[in-house]
Amino acid sequence: MGLFTGKNGIILGVANERSIARGIAEVLHHEGARLGFNFLPDDRGRMEARVKKAVSHLNPALIHPCNVNRDEDVTAFFSAAQDALGSIDFLVHSIAFAPVEEIRKPTLAVSREGFLTAMEASVYSFIITSREATSRMGETGAILTLSYYGGEKVVEGYNLMGVAKSALDCSVKYLANELGPRNIRVNAISAGPVKTLAASGIGGFGKMLDYNASVAPLRRNVSTQEIGKAASFLLSEMSSGITGEILHVDCGYNVMGAFRY
Repeated sequence: MGLFTGKNGIILGVANERSIARGIAEVLHHEGARLGFNFLPDDRGRMEARVKKAVSHLNPALIHPCNVNRDEDVTAFFSAAQDALGSIDFLVHSIAFAPVEEIRKPTLAVSREGFLTAMEASVYSFIITSREATSRMGETGAILTLSYYGGEKVVEGYNLMGVAKSALDCSVKYLANELGPRNIRVNAISAGPVKTLAASGIGGFGKMLDYNASVAPLRRNVSTQEIGKAASFLLSEMSSGITGEILHVDCGYNVMGAFRY
């Protein structure tokens, strides 16, 4: 019996085999969870193919299109998820986006359109998918999103995404308060940098990886499997008394105050 035997969950944001969401899915599947996934629809079906390649070995109960920036897509996705899974026990939200050209600008130079795009895709998507998921949860439930230290402190090159992650962190706390009376817990993992498709848009990301590994107490960067293990803890009854938390899974990087001389 695994931690998630008999449990059903949705994982949003798998892009390919290197995605953090895929690492989380692998751990949850190993622990017995039945999983449903989304993909961002496109005319040539490339994203669907990538997601299927990344998760087919996990015996998914659902792989369904969903553009989280469209209300009708979100509603249709969760209706399909309910049909495929029945009730939903947990939701993993691993979606963030801002145009590359906006991320690489100084924050002071960000356009109105770029700012709104980042906030809609990275923060409102968390709120609307949480609303749809919780409407299909039973007496208990758990929600998890993925954040980053750049929402707490300035990380050179993270820029607009840092502003969005700060808003995401605050959303975790407000949703935790609102959903607590229903025994639904809401938490986030602030993961250390991982070489993913999304990370490729961050300026100087290779240097960021090297710097984190040199400064972190464990002298290395975190793996997607380690993030998955932490996610399984926060989504399971093992953490039944924890909500509204931002758990750092970054090899200890966040505790450091200065570069090691």
